[in-house]
Amino acid sequence: MKHKRQSLIFFSSFTAAVIHIINRIENSLYTSNNHLIYSENKYYEWRFGKIKYIKKGCGTPILLIHDLSLGSSGYEFHRIIDKLSENHEVYAIDLLGYGLSDKPNITYTNYLYVQFIIDFIKNVIKKKADIIATGDSVQIAVMACHNDPEAVNHMVFINPQNIFELNKIPSKQTKLFKLLLDTPILGTFIYNLLSKKELIEKDFKNKYFYNPDNIDEHDILSYMKAAHFPDYSSKYAFSSYTGKYMNTNIVHALKEINHSIAIIAGEEEKNIKNTVSNYSYYNNSIETIFIKYAKHLPHLEMSDKTIEHIKLFIDE
Repeated sequence: MKHKRQSLIFFSSFTAAVIHIINRIENSLYTSNNHLIYSENKYYEWRFGKIKYIKKGCGTPILLIHDLSLGSSGYEFHRIIDKLSENHEVYAIDLLGYGLSDKPNITYTNYLYVQFIIDFIKNVIKKKADIIATGDSVQIAVMACHNDPEAVNHMVFINPQNIFELNKIPSKQTKLFKLLLDTPILGTFIYNLLSKKELIEKDFKNKYFYNPDNIDEHDILSYMKAAHFPDYSSKYAFSSYTGKYMNTNIVHALKEINHSIAIIAGEEEKNIKNTVSNYSYYNNSIETIFIKYAKHLPHLEMSDKTIEHIKLFIDE
């Protein structure tokens, strides 16, 4: 019995060591490139960590808020920043836990991000700002606008998340999965399996882009960098995201907002017409524009068409 116990301890220790080595190798491979490193990068010292952002142009300010999915960062707007900055002061941020911003081991919630957006507008932009938000981050923009309507001007939502999906709260299963992902060795190993290049490339082909021929290898590598920089800490935001901790019910806030809102939707985005219909039901002043031959990231795949619609709305 004693021999079996010693063998079990040795095998467990050996397995943990092997997994740790694999984790280190995976991380070094994914973070060795210089993607996301730009001379324009600036940092805002927020209460929970440093927030990386890019500022370009002059004029009325626009704040760009990226999606919350794995590998997301301010990079997703890089093809429209220069065009927007011709007439506007543009800020593209990496939210806490994403991109090149700090990634503390905390539970990331909608409320945390709402507080950050309000603080960033007040302390960095220092003027009422237009907001352009993608996917799951739309809920952050809605709640920030509702909590501090004087901080926000126009809002543009790019393929917002379905309202009823946002109503889902953490369950026993999602809480357990978050707990598992947050563990030092096994959780990191699982995260590395879920964030491999092949899977991110698959998301680009099946979810993000309509035409796979439009996918640039640089896009995939930049998402890889964002998902793994600087070490394993990227998994904490991901575990909160998959655990449904970032979700919140926005129906009440959406009803009460009096700001100008436009939705830009990829016509090939899954269930987008139903999603747009739900948003319009709770706020019938919302304008909607559909972009043909586009899915979740039209600002990456069809940047010229996306810019055209954004300018028509914001510059009116």
